[in-house]
Amino acid sequence: MTMTAPAELGLRERKRLATRRAIQHAVLTLASEQGLENVTVEEVSRRAEVSPRTFFNYFGTKEEALIGDIPLIPDGDALHAFLTAGPATDVLTDLGELLARTVGDADEDVEIHHLRKDVLRDHPHLLGARIASMRGFEEGLYKVVERRVLNDDPTLVKDAEALFDRCWMVTMVGFAGLRHAWRCWADAPTPGSLAERIRRSFAELYTTVQKLR
Repeated sequence: MTMTAPAELGLRERKRLATRRAIQHAVLTLASEQGLENVTVEEVSRRAEVSPRTFFNYFGTKEEALIGDIPLIPDGDALHAFLTAGPATDVLTDLGELLARTVGDADEDVEIHHLRKDVLRDHPHLLGARIASMRGFEEGLYKVVERRVLNDDPTLVKDAEALFDRCWMVTMVGFAGLRHAWRCWADAPTPGSLAERIRRSFAELYTTVQKLR
């Protein structure tokens, strides 16, 4: 799942993302067909219709391509809107909108998601690397949430423990909402828009929290 703001993607960037997807799809398909240990970079390159040199411009190894991209915390207008929304709005709802606005062309990734899930099941060490990359995404999301929380309540800068607790709670609940959206989207018979699925998941999250109060 690579998160990039759709409005900010030019033609060159879209071509770059298409090449990354083609390489990932190729290595996952070949690994599924014949086992990762029997797959070479040359085979992946041929299947993706790129040169080995182009492959190495994007990934250092076939294992790196198989693990896939680390989700990116966006910058630009979407991030600015989240950081400056103010304390009158709900931070979790705003976080959901931030993620929904920045999923880029992930609607094209559902097949890659299923291929990767199947291949990683047979390679626990690579699954561990994938999980570690998601921890990095969590930490990046925490930093964004921290900036928003401090904008909403600057007094928290004097209470590091309260700031830490609140920011991690928002981050982890938000991350759970994102995982819910991703799972529902990927497993749906007709996935549709990931951005809209994220919005629906965060709406369900908000409703659930309200009922628990």
